[in-house]
Amino acid sequence: METLTSNQAKTQFGDLLLKVQRAPVEISRNGKAVAVMLSMEDYAALESLKLHQLQDKIQRAQYDLSNGKTHDGEALLQSMLDEDLT
Repeated sequence: METLTSNQAKTQFGDLLLKVQRAPVEISRNGKAVAVMLSMEDYAALESLKLHQLQDKIQRAQYDLSNGKTHDGEALLQSMLDEDLT
C-alpha cells in the first residue's frame, strides 16, 4: 500500500483522490500510520461485508436461542474469572 505523509496528502490532495480510485493509500504523521483513504466503492464494499457478517452472527444467535443453545452469562464470566485466579 502506498503511504503519504499528512503534509503530502494535504499538498497533493487532487492526486491523492486519483490514487485512491486505484488502491487505498495510508496516511502517516510523525512516522506513524494514522489513517487510510480509500475509494467510495471500496468503502461501500467494506460496509457491505461488515453488514453481512453481522447479519450472519444474528442469524446464528437466533438459531442457537431457538434450539436452547444458551449459556448463563454470569456463570460463564465467573468461571473465566476463576480460571484466571488459578
